[in-house]
Amino acid sequence: MSLPAAASSNGSLLDSSSEISASIKRPLIPGIYVPTVAFFDPASEDLDFSTIKKHAVRLARAGVAGIATQGSNGEAVHLTHSERKQVTIATRQALDEANFQDIPIIVGCGSQSTRETIELCQEAASSGGDYALVLPPSYYKTLFHIDSVVEFFRDVASASPIPIIIYNYPGAVSGLDLTSDDIIDLAQHPNVIGCKLTCGNTGKLNRIAAATRAATFSEPGSGFMCLGGSADFTLQTLIGGGSGIIGGLGNISPKACVELMRLFEAGKTKEARKMQAIVARGDWAAIQGGIVGTKSAMQTYLGYGGYGRKPLPRPGKAETGRWAKDFEELMHLEKNL
Repeated sequence: MSLPAAASSNGSLLDSSSEISASIKRPLIPGIYVPTVAFFDPASEDLDFSTIKKHAVRLARAGVAGIATQGSNGEAVHLTHSERKQVTIATRQALDEANFQDIPIIVGCGSQSTRETIELCQEAASSGGDYALVLPPSYYKTLFHIDSVVEFFRDVASASPIPIIIYNYPGAVSGLDLTSDDIIDLAQHPNVIGCKLTCGNTGKLNRIAAATRAATFSEPGSGFMCLGGSADFTLQTLIGGGSGIIGGLGNISPKACVELMRLFEAGKTKEARKMQAIVARGDWAAIQGGIVGTKSAMQTYLGYGGYGRKPLPRPGKAETGRWAKDFEELMHLEKNL
């Protein structure tokens, strides 16, 4: 966000951020962003690059505004640094080869140390990533000072060669929940250009969106991207002044997610509410099943998806049937768009 820079708590980290925001190649625009799934060979568990590429192009053709690699859906915790880079490289190649050169890639770069997080941001940039999505560290949460997490984000933002998006997801970081004041403060840093709020707190989202003059379809505002973190509150996010969604449900039903935003922007509130209800029911299935249920539904309805890496379990026949039934309504809508 192009506002005055906040001072870093550690000058030694300020070695690679001097021309960051000015060099953005693929701007983020309001819309649907999908944290893409990582695909593996069912026997060897090696990365399946053919399916990774095919899926990225499917999402782009559905009209998503951007793709995120190395998130929870991308099983980042199951990948080595080298594999993370390979997934992002393959995704960028697929988009470019299919003439979607303008679609940005957001790369998950969270880690427990400031040093490794910066390293992941650097690797994301060298692999074709445009933005870094960063979770706060939490392993040593009980030893942190009151300002440790804010200092972490400032240090990372100051050193990262690509702009960062703050990722607030208490469920993934031992309950650590950034306040709206924290995020509004961090938004002053010129290399912090957005936030993803998987906390589901729409009041927090509204406060951040208003304070940062977040970008929407109708108003470019400051350019700051205030993004909801789940498709089940897409409409609530938009009404509250948010910029869109980064939501895993888009892996299964990208057209429905995109159409929901289009209906809202067209002023078709009644139709948008009806579609939001279907999307929310589908997202509840995705939330309950996590990446195991999501991949199972993709395999059933799309013909690809496969399994997660061990120790994630492979669903049996009964579970597969349950996920198929839970996603049935949503997939009927998706196939008719």
